[in-house]
Amino acid sequence: MKFSSASFLLTILATANAFVPQSTPKFGTRLNVVTEEPGKISSPADDKIDRSMIGVDPADSFDPTKGGSPALKRNNNNDVWVPQRARPRRNRKSPAVRAMIRENIVTPSNFIYPLFIHDEDFNTPIGSMPGCERHSLDSMIKEVGEAFELGVKTFVLFPKVDDDLKTNLAAEAYNPAGIVPRAVRMIKEAYPDSVVCTDVALDPYSNQGHDGVVEDGKILNDVTINQLCKQAVCQAEAGSDVVAPSDMMDGRVGAIRDALDAQGFTDVSILAYTAKYASAYYGPFRDALDSHPGFGDKKTYQQDPANGRESLIEAALDAAEGADMLMVKPGMPYLDVIRRLKDYSPLPIAAYHVSGEYAMIKAACERGWLDEKSVVLETLTCFKRAGADIILTYYAKQAAIWMKEDGLI
Repeated sequence: MKFSSASFLLTILATANAFVPQSTPKFGTRLNVVTEEPGKISSPADDKIDRSMIGVDPADSFDPTKGGSPALKRNNNNDVWVPQRARPRRNRKSPAVRAMIRENIVTPSNFIYPLFIHDEDFNTPIGSMPGCERHSLDSMIKEVGEAFELGVKTFVLFPKVDDDLKTNLAAEAYNPAGIVPRAVRMIKEAYPDSVVCTDVALDPYSNQGHDGVVEDGKILNDVTINQLCKQAVCQAEAGSDVVAPSDMMDGRVGAIRDALDAQGFTDVSILAYTAKYASAYYGPFRDALDSHPGFGDKKTYQQDPANGRESLIEAALDAAEGADMLMVKPGMPYLDVIRRLKDYSPLPIAAYHVSGEYAMIKAACERGWLDEKSVVLETLTCFKRAGADIILTYYAKQAAIWMKEDGLI
């Protein structure tokens, strides 16, 4: 028997059609959705779920409410039900409830705002810290004023010093006419209710790029402290409210406390950089001050990032020597250390959200990988949750703006 080409094609199509599977109900196709109006197609946001969940899947499907050991039960309304009295989600059910029971709240009063300054009549953007710049002193006053109005009332100053003023003994650090004493006087005159903190360390003034005096490649501990005492007294004379020794020399807190007291500055506080680690997160800060180490690294005086318990030794010494507040630096990678110090010491604990942390957030947000506002406010809350009472952050002013926009201040 011969087939025409047309009949052969029809035979092939009929055979193929016989093998096409019949449509069967798909799992979850019936949502048991009750709509407000008959015939109305509801959007997912308008869907009301039949909480009995009966008929959602084919009859022979697994039902968590049936069998000898059912995972769920049914309540008096025949709804699926997990018989659990304690439901933590009840305390998260609305913004008002969440706000009412929130354990940790960050406000602008918790911030210390770091400001970079230089002796120029213009500002210089810091490439590795987008949004930050070296301020002229006039610009510094403007920035302080704007932040002050937002509730950020504490500032810490970091100077970029001209190279021709740098020496191994860092004598410019205690020059009464130097940039930091002049800046302190300007801020206190314009905003007498502000709190001005000053960094006590030699690295911005050192031609070696280190936090102390160098001899034969070593940092001289006691000679450095001699210079730090002069620097702290000079800053106090200018009006500094809080001196913050960041050098990590042994015994410097006690010596600075005695030097301040001997000169009548018993009310000047000491914010000790208690647990300052030899971290890789400081690079952008050193760009801002042009204070990279001239040789080697800072591991002989800053703490080993692998050590946590060692911070308790430093905390005990700083407290005994007269520190008023204890700082952990960096912040986010060292939340465990913040918690250790909080549990160990009754003194207020500060966390420094350092330049590298700031730069990482900026870089990710510029690429659209993170939402800047959300991640920054979460980060700052993490510091508070870990135990920090004080947060040094380059986001201080911007965070205060966001808080104001959200009605938090």
